[in-house]
Amino acid sequence: MVIYSIDAFAHMSQDIKQLRVKLFDELSKIVDPEINTSIVELELIDEVDINDSNVKVDLHLTSPFCPAVFGFKICQDIHDNLLKVDGVEDVKVNVSNHFMAEQINNQVNNSPNPKKLG
Repeated sequence: MVIYSIDAFAHMSQDIKQLRVKLFDELSKIVDPEINTSIVELELIDEVDINDSNVKVDLHLTSPFCPAVFGFKICQDIHDNLLKVDGVEDVKVNVSNHFMAEQINNQVNNSPNPKKLG
């Protein structure tokens, strides 16, 4: 069992808050290529989970039949951009409610992670 002091919890909480700000800054730079609008502004992000240095992003696309090439691009951009954030070692992307969701998730989540190579 690990016991943390109140100060440690306050510090951890502050670190997570700062990381969330950095993550959402990066997410806001990603645009839907079809309509050239930020995925944050479009409210496509459903949830961002942070577990130590691992991040999981749940999202949906603008429609279940959004062109797959755009879905792949958005999800790959999420994966790659968030990996550039200090403190993030792994990113998993989970798109739902899309006709190619399984293929998109598999391709993006199995793409190279430069932080795990070497």
